[in-house]
Amino acid sequence: MAEVFTPSWICNKQNNLVDNAWFGRESIFNTEVDNPDGTHSWIVSTEPIIFPEGKTWRDYVNENRLEITCGEAPYLVSRYDTVTGEPIPVERRIGLLDRKLRVVSENTETTGEWLKAAQSAYQSIYGFEWQGDNLILAREALLYTFLDYYRAKFGKDPQLKSLQYIAYIISWNIWQMDGLKGVIPNSCIKLPKIKNESLSLFNPEDLGEPQEQTLFECPGCKNKDIHTHTGKYAIIKDWKENKILTFVSLIKQK
Repeated sequence: MAEVFTPSWICNKQNNLVDNAWFGRESIFNTEVDNPDGTHSWIVSTEPIIFPEGKTWRDYVNENRLEITCGEAPYLVSRYDTVTGEPIPVERRIGLLDRKLRVVSENTETTGEWLKAAQSAYQSIYGFEWQGDNLILAREALLYTFLDYYRAKFGKDPQLKSLQYIAYIISWNIWQMDGLKGVIPNSCIKLPKIKNESLSLFNPEDLGEPQEQTLFECPGCKNKDIHTHTGKYAIIKDWKENKILTFVSLIKQK
């Protein structure tokens, strides 16, 4: 539930580690710069991205990525620096989705090809957040990112139906969840149980003596077991299998 604003240069460093592992080499999208005065930046690699043997640009676009407790989703998209508020040009963006969309733009020509690949990129990007206001900002950032890259590639706006489908994907893939419990925040309830269950000739309520109840804590909260909460479990969509599942179903039980 904490508010943490991660600078873009830190997001870039960590995202680079992910790509270094996937590509098997360093400095794929940019080269990090750590200045003597303590500031940080990066130099963009302007040449088209070259993929390692046995992997294609489509493999990269389809690779699943998740930002946990995503806040405004600075690791996924970087329209602005979350600390300074300064906008970042499309060609300098460093988010995981930004990188996928750059690859899409470098390897497609027509709007149809671009849209199909961009939809796959969005379907492979996930993020969850506890706070609803941050969730709105994250979803908004991903939606505007689609517009930014489409305009940069084709010099015009996409059709409304294309924008609406991306919004539909975002509504599934960027969702609200308590990451420690796997449920909608604050949805766990205490279970009531009547303490005195002995039979009586009289109705206690008629006598002005309501039956005493004991509220039992949610077993998942009590035992810190993510699989036994009474709350509403968050659901996501598996786009490849075209099915709905709970997020916790992806976590193995002990």
